[in-house]
Amino acid sequence: MELEQAILLAAADELRESGYPGLTMDRVAARAGTNKNAIYRRWPHRAALGIAAYRHLSENVMPDPDTGTLRGDALEMLRLANETWSSPYGTILRSLLAAATDDPELLTLMREGSGTDAMDRAWLTMLRRAAARGEAPDAAVHPRVATTPMMLLRAEYAMRGAPTAPDEVLIEIVDEVFLPLVRGRAEGNSSSA
Repeated sequence: MELEQAILLAAADELRESGYPGLTMDRVAARAGTNKNAIYRRWPHRAALGIAAYRHLSENVMPDPDTGTLRGDALEMLRLANETWSSPYGTILRSLLAAATDDPELLTLMREGSGTDAMDRAWLTMLRRAAARGEAPDAAVHPRVATTPMMLLRAEYAMRGAPTAPDEVLIEIVDEVFLPLVRGRAEGNSSSA
């Protein structure tokens, strides 16, 4: 387990410095103080290693705001995501997303984890707390509802061409889209997607 951690951290460092195109098993092995065979036994190709390194980092930096209100939690989550997107961690994700357009294997690996992504789980946890407080219907605890704010934020980045969005945009996402979506998710409309 210690070697695996060293490899994942070395891969994350390489991704931060060189992006996905510069990620090589040789460089990761040298940085981790091991050999390529040790890496290939765990991850069969660099796409798998890149995604594993990203997920390892995301598990360790995932925010879990609990302000006492759904609106407060949602705004805090978006603000933290906005801050993270322009950080070294966000640089890794942007590099992986850019490379995925030309690497079908990488895109497949990214999609495989998207349903159980740490960020999705954090939003679902937030919605569960809101439902327990009576602030949201139980039917709002749904993956499509949970992923909406982050999808809108990512679309904002794409439209602006910058890895950050103004705070007023985050407030609009929460107040004009997310909260009405949550409140409108009636019990009779809880069919799975």
